[in-house]
Amino acid sequence: MDIDVRGPRFGAAVTTVVLAVGLISGSAWLLAWQTFAFALGAAGGVGRSPYGWVFRRLVRPRIGPPTEFESPEPPRFAQAVGLVFAAVGLIGFAVGPQWLGLAAAGAALAAAFLNAVFGYCLGCEMYLLVRRVAARAD
Repeated sequence: MDIDVRGPRFGAAVTTVVLAVGLISGSAWLLAWQTFAFALGAAGGVGRSPYGWVFRRLVRPRIGPPTEFESPEPPRFAQAVGLVFAAVGLIGFAVGPQWLGLAAAGAALAAAFLNAVFGYCLGCEMYLLVRRVAARAD
């Protein structure tokens, strides 16, 4: 079942804010929260993430029905990629080195920002690239 394209973009906007505040404040707790949100999105799809729930319950009813849909697999893969970067960032913030936390969280922030502002999902593009490479290998 396809998903509303606005949901993952809303989630990316919230993720951008959480990661930016986390980086500015140096809060390992905010990065832990974002890691948890990515884990839920990777495990159950973007609709199962906390931001997906907020979008579905509070935002979508106010902005009307969707006009565009997308396959859920690329955003779910993007959540898994975000999970890896956030987890590495959390390790860097919690046990060091600090630069690792900053670099990994910064990379996740950059990807979320691109999706939120420009609608360009790096993780989704990675998913499509992996699929093309796998298809050629067959």
